[in-house]
Amino acid sequence: MVETKMTEKLTAVIYSNGSQECERIGMLLETLPGVTEFHEYLLGVHFSDKQFRMEFGSEATYPQCSIGSKHIGSMKETLQYMSDKGMLL
Repeated sequence: MVETKMTEKLTAVIYSNGSQECERIGMLLETLPGVTEFHEYLLGVHFSDKQFRMEFGSEATYPQCSIGSKHIGSMKETLQYMSDKGMLL
C-alpha cells in the first residue's frame, strides 16, 4: 500500500490515447485506496503526440501513469509497481 501523511492527498494521473487499456488502468487507478484525486489527460485534447514523446520519450507507450509525485510508466510497469507495493489483491 502507498503510505502517505494524513494531510497529504494522493493523486493518480494518466496520459491516455483513449484505448481500452487506458480506460481499464484509469478505472483501477481511480479506485486505489488513498487516491483522493484522479486526472486523465487525453491525446488530442490536452496534449499532442509530439508533446507526449518529448515528455516520455520516443519509445513510450500509452498509457503513462503517475501515483502521488512518482511517474510509474506504462500499464505493465504500473501494474508491476502496484503488485510490488501490495496495492493489488
